[in-house]
Amino acid sequence: MLPIIIIVAAIVILIIGYVTYGSWLCKKWGIDPSKKTPAVEMEDGVDYVPAKPVVLLGHHFSSIAGAGPINGPIQAAVFGWVPVFLWCVLGGIFFGGVHDFGALFASVRHGGRSIGEVIGDSMGSKAKKLFTIFALLVLILVLASFVNVVAGTFATPDDALATSGVFTTGANVLGVQSTAMISILFIILAVIYGLLTNKAGLKTVPATIIGIILIAGITVLGLNVGLAASRIFWLIFIGVYITVASLIPVWILLQPRDYLSSYLLYFMMALAIVGIFVAAFNGQAAEFAKVPAFAGWKLANGNTLFPALFITVACGACSGFHSLVSSGTTSKQLDNEKNAKPIGYGSMLIESALGVISLIAVGMVFTKYTAGEFGSPSAAFAAGIATMFTGDTAATAYKTIYALLTLAVSVFALTSLDTATRLSRFMFSELFLKEGEKDWHDATGARKVVTHPLFGTLFMVIIGCVLGGLKLSQIWGLFGAANQLLAGIALMAVATWLGNIGKSRKMFIFPMIFMLCATIVSLIMTIINKIKGFGAEGGMAWGNWFQLIFAIAMVVLAIILVIQGIQTFSKQGKKAA
Repeated sequence: MLPIIIIVAAIVILIIGYVTYGSWLCKKWGIDPSKKTPAVEMEDGVDYVPAKPVVLLGHHFSSIAGAGPINGPIQAAVFGWVPVFLWCVLGGIFFGGVHDFGALFASVRHGGRSIGEVIGDSMGSKAKKLFTIFALLVLILVLASFVNVVAGTFATPDDALATSGVFTTGANVLGVQSTAMISILFIILAVIYGLLTNKAGLKTVPATIIGIILIAGITVLGLNVGLAASRIFWLIFIGVYITVASLIPVWILLQPRDYLSSYLLYFMMALAIVGIFVAAFNGQAAEFAKVPAFAGWKLANGNTLFPALFITVACGACSGFHSLVSSGTTSKQLDNEKNAKPIGYGSMLIESALGVISLIAVGMVFTKYTAGEFGSPSAAFAAGIATMFTGDTAATAYKTIYALLTLAVSVFALTSLDTATRLSRFMFSELFLKEGEKDWHDATGARKVVTHPLFGTLFMVIIGCVLGGLKLSQIWGLFGAANQLLAGIALMAVATWLGNIGKSRKMFIFPMIFMLCATIVSLIMTIINKIKGFGAEGGMAWGNWFQLIFAIAMVVLAIILVIQGIQTFSKQGKKAA
């Protein structure tokens, strides 16, 4: 019964937080439904496109979710279910929700521009440039992490690839091949949906019904016809895909794909909740008792609760990447400020619920997970939920649920990928534009080339795909720390802006200080460990060099930005006095 108590408690607390704390934030910041948003004032049919709230919620939720709220809580489960549960729920309400909602609101009030522009407004142009560089470094890690996850999810093993053609059928279809086929068909379906709703005038409700039916259809097809290709092929394919997806108008692919994929996520979460109740009565939940409530402040492998827990859980409680999504694509599609709360704050709380579900899922296969029987946390997640319904791994029900959940995770990773690429394009151009220049058309000389959307996109995609060839373990730990550090800086950015316009910023102070301390400590620990690696036999591999250099750059940039933030807070305090 414990898993039932955990999920019910999480849902109830998150709903209370949304209704009470979320409404209080709206009041304190001055959300104004009568004020025109950038999507309405600056509509251009490419990036600035007003979206219906339910469609934008789907885009935002799918983009910020990715594989983060699944991978993070599952890896952190070794600390015990109590600390992970508390951080997902309370962190979502008081840290992540405030962070996401605040970033969205600040961007909307800055013409849909990035958090870098918000920092430029409150802390100056130097701080803006430094933040943009910092954010681009984080986005490189986002691209590398999710390119790695997706390529690994789609790739057919070498031994199976040698005995199969491009397409496999019937009982010979491997799970990765089904996932690859369904994901490709899903992209095609999203484009069709976008054309039907934006050009053919089909209403949202009938289009959604048709879309869901077609999702079921391509799923059945993909389970019976697989697409076989190597990891190298998928690395190249993903690079080409995200390049194209980030350059075309949002209504063609990004909006419809994210909206439809959100239904996969809703279905996945609903299936898991049903499974939790089923497992309580069929005996499958007994395994959860093996998850410690609290494993102690320090684990046998040397990891300590602080800062490791708060870095590892990442998107399940608070994530800096969310601020880039909020201020990059979502703010350019928000049709009314009143919808900023359900989209910015509400999406984060739904993601926190997904984090708790992931925690319960790994608990269902905890012995196998700690024994290293799963190749990735995503595999443990799919196996855990499938196990809720049946412990027979050979059963048709188990295989079907496992395949569907693996598909859902890969779809969200792709969603985060092309959103991250589009964000990279925006911020790369901003880095080289001068004051008063709107886009690459206004730039001159060499800057006209580097600010062009295609240049920045290709630059970021190539680096991301090359690094995506590293082991996920070499990327994820660094991504977690850098991502959470970005959250701390984004909290500081919104807080300084609110101080400039005379609005309450007290809800940002503790989350900001906590996230900055946890992440800087984590990165310094990484630097120390990598330096110790110099003395190891054979020295360090290039992946470790990459981690060392990246960590040092992050710490230096963060410290400079924090110092400038403190100076800004001090000036604001003197003015208020």
